[in-house]
Amino acid sequence: MTREKSRPDASPLPHEVDHENYGRDRHAGFVMTQSFSAGPAEMRSSESVSFDDLRDPTAFRRRHIGPSMSESDESWRDMLTVIGVESVDALIAAAVPAAIRSDEPLRLPLARSEYELTADLAELAARNAPRRSFIGLGYTPTITPPVIKRNVLENPAWYTAYTPYQPEISQGRLETLVNFQTVISDLTGLPVANASLLDEATAAAEAMTMARRISKNTGNSFFVDADTHPQIVRVLRTRAVPLGIDLVVGSIESVNVAATFGVLLSYPSSTGRIVRPDELVRSWHEAGLVVTVAADPMALVLLESPGGFGADIVIGSAQRFGLPMGFGGPHAAFIATSNEHARTLPGRLVGVSTDRAGRPALRLALQTREQHIRREKATSNICTAQALLANIAGLYAAWHGPDGLRRIAQRLHRLASIAASVLEEQGWSIRHDTWFDTICTEPTSSVDEVCAAARAAGFDIRPVDGTSVSLTVDECTTLDELAGLLSALTGVALTADDLQAHDGRRSGVAEHLLRSDRILTAPVFSSHRSEHEMLRYLRRLADKDLALDRTMIPLGSCTMKLNATSEMEPITWPSFADIHPFAPDDETIGYRQLIDDLENALAEITGYDAVSLQPNAGSQGEFAGLLAIKAYHESRGESDRNVCLIPSSAHGTNAASAVMAGMRVVVVACDEDGNVDLADLDRRIGEHRERLAAVMVTYPSTHGVFEEGIVRLCDMVHEAGGQVYVDGANLNALVGLARPGWFGADVSHLNLHKTFCIPHGGGGPGVGPVAVRAHLAPFLPGDPRRDDDPVGPVSAAPYGSAGILPISWMYMGLMGPDGLRRATEAAIVNANYMARRLSAHFPVLYTGAAGFVAHECIIDLRPITKATGVTVDDVAKRLMDYGFHAPTVSFPVAGTMMIEPTESEAKGELDRFCDAMAAIRVEIDEIEAGRMPIDDSPLRLAPHTIDDLVGPWDRVYPRDVASPAGARWYHAPVGRIDAAHGDRNLVCTCEPLSSYA
Repeated sequence: MTREKSRPDASPLPHEVDHENYGRDRHAGFVMTQSFSAGPAEMRSSESVSFDDLRDPTAFRRRHIGPSMSESDESWRDMLTVIGVESVDALIAAAVPAAIRSDEPLRLPLARSEYELTADLAELAARNAPRRSFIGLGYTPTITPPVIKRNVLENPAWYTAYTPYQPEISQGRLETLVNFQTVISDLTGLPVANASLLDEATAAAEAMTMARRISKNTGNSFFVDADTHPQIVRVLRTRAVPLGIDLVVGSIESVNVAATFGVLLSYPSSTGRIVRPDELVRSWHEAGLVVTVAADPMALVLLESPGGFGADIVIGSAQRFGLPMGFGGPHAAFIATSNEHARTLPGRLVGVSTDRAGRPALRLALQTREQHIRREKATSNICTAQALLANIAGLYAAWHGPDGLRRIAQRLHRLASIAASVLEEQGWSIRHDTWFDTICTEPTSSVDEVCAAARAAGFDIRPVDGTSVSLTVDECTTLDELAGLLSALTGVALTADDLQAHDGRRSGVAEHLLRSDRILTAPVFSSHRSEHEMLRYLRRLADKDLALDRTMIPLGSCTMKLNATSEMEPITWPSFADIHPFAPDDETIGYRQLIDDLENALAEITGYDAVSLQPNAGSQGEFAGLLAIKAYHESRGESDRNVCLIPSSAHGTNAASAVMAGMRVVVVACDEDGNVDLADLDRRIGEHRERLAAVMVTYPSTHGVFEEGIVRLCDMVHEAGGQVYVDGANLNALVGLARPGWFGADVSHLNLHKTFCIPHGGGGPGVGPVAVRAHLAPFLPGDPRRDDDPVGPVSAAPYGSAGILPISWMYMGLMGPDGLRRATEAAIVNANYMARRLSAHFPVLYTGAAGFVAHECIIDLRPITKATGVTVDDVAKRLMDYGFHAPTVSFPVAGTMMIEPTESEAKGELDRFCDAMAAIRVEIDEIEAGRMPIDDSPLRLAPHTIDDLVGPWDRVYPRDVASPAGARWYHAPVGRIDAAHGDRNLVCTCEPLSSYA
């Protein structure tokens, strides 16, 4: 996680790496080089073109960056003319403050072609040598149905979509999220489940804080069953300490009821035991305790639901529902609860409402819990979803149906029972009388000997303690594999036929443990038994939505750029996808080299000294960065430093993360230009000097501006003994131009799902690495396999969502140092071009000192709303008729739109959007002039569905106005959704949609 790095004036750059010999040592970490290539070969004279140059390693860069950035291109010259600059260099010099700019090139490997870099990555992947995993611990090999793998996981219609904050154009993925919620609700026996969380350990942490809010017991302890996955316990401790919660781990029979507000137990337990603690749960409820159960959803296919024996909250991971292990993620965790506690449920919740015409429609429900609104009053962080993975898990259940899932679960249990019978016959002691898929056993020889024997035979099992091991079977397990493992463990040659003879001799699930109710009775779980039907269902869903494969998604602060196919392909390679996160190091050499490469590259790009890739979302990176600051102060005997200063413009997750880290939020004002008010900052520092822990700022600001005073801000906070946290949400405007670690910041989180091309996936997956200066490096997130780190882990796996890290590795390798800088420049050019074009129709709210924006701009609709009644939501919905996803709405300023085009959009797409906005302005003018009543206007009645357009027409404007030219033949499947109706009538599981009409 740590590498030594000199300051910019401390060491000369190494010589440029030559292309021909670079490949010989290309896996000894990212080689730090500079590259000033003269550009594509065709742009230079034939005499200067070497044979090596003809390979054109910059070809990918030109396809990633939408604008040509060529002086000979007329459209490029037009863009610069509209902006009012002669060159890109002139724009950068005017827009980016000289105090933060760095002219030192990035010392990164030269760009390589897609073919070459894919071969390099395949070579890295080949260095992984995974054994067959029977480790368990919440991660098992699984089978992603090919129809789902090809048409969802590998389909840009699904993986390039954004969080469904504009529900009318998100009905497809919202439907699959309701499917997921229904699966979880049915299996857990609780009526309300959310649309996923990050991983099982962080879901447990969310349950702990939820239990504290709703518990009727005033105790301060949260009790955890000792037989819970150890990584869950360690993440719980990380979350508990800053909140002052006393985490107690022990036997569930020893709960001190008077001191405890909640209990977490595992079902089945980490070592496989199945206990229904009905009497204990009843007694805990009588004392006001909240009961959380960590459950395996596949086990719940057979077992009595936790809701059936009184659980208040159920959490777990849906990984084994078709999601590859991926060295730790990403996976869809879940949380479910009762109707009584639905409004305290963390994360996102999809509910059913109706549209303007009374048609059933889906939307995110109860969004008033969103941090943009609650800010420092937030109790959890909503940016904690894994939507793409939840979609896959829900579709896995739809593909198999209840009968198929039951067959899988029964097979797992019978395989485990066969293993128990064989081991008992060989004199091994089985620890528990009950089990589902995991057998914990005391071998006849030492734990070390049997684990070594398993490894020698090509298998991994789990050493539980000094006397016991466990093995967990999975969907992929065959009798031949199990025979090989048991032969290695016992020293007795066994065959599949030998094992078959043990089938039926033992069972680990008594009759009273089995569920008797029906599951997955909704039609979606029985309607897609043939591949034709599933394929068409997936196509129908995808056709309802707008994603990047159809149109620009100009969401400010979200950086919806190209997710290139060559970047995406490797994530489904078995050599990356099928590795257990706790596999021994000798199996993951290539993976860990890739991780080292990424950490080194991110440190180089940001100017920091150390990076951890463990945080599996930007929100987790924020939390980890603040924990590092807190631990640093404590190590210096300054534990009273707990005040976090946050500008009023900040992303809402900042305040939520600070609260979670045990800090007190103090808001700093912004001035009329959108900058942090340094005078107010000075006052706040004066008020809290002795207790000042940190300031959290986003740079460039959330207002889309390069603030001139950032260096002064850093100096002010440092002088008072605080640390500077720079939110990396807008790093796309800095890469290659400026480095936070060099202009005064101490820590940042980065968003690989923004700047570094991991797709948003409909609202997750994400990776939010945390990068720090050297003095904070000892306080980076700890390893979830250990208890001896100064700061504990923030996710369940050592490297978080490692399964999607190849995407960013490929992106940086394909772009090279020059390409990364050019991407940043193009993003700034595109944003300023759009700001200039849109300013003719809507005021641009904030600009920098020279009149330019950074990578995004905010247009102000508040004067329009005041004059006409047309709201920002009217404009957002009308954009759907033009085939566009709306920009970010009413954040960071209510009544505005924040627009970020990224570097991937070409001038034609920028113009199409600007033309649509200009046309909408004409419609607004018609309302303002009194020629169009607002309530009957195309703005207020947008979006227009096909049903609207082909049905009876009684509107005051013609049909061709409702469906304007240039919409690319997309129409929203539902009209404007009634948000209030959905919140008043909370329905979050699936029935036939007609039943909701």
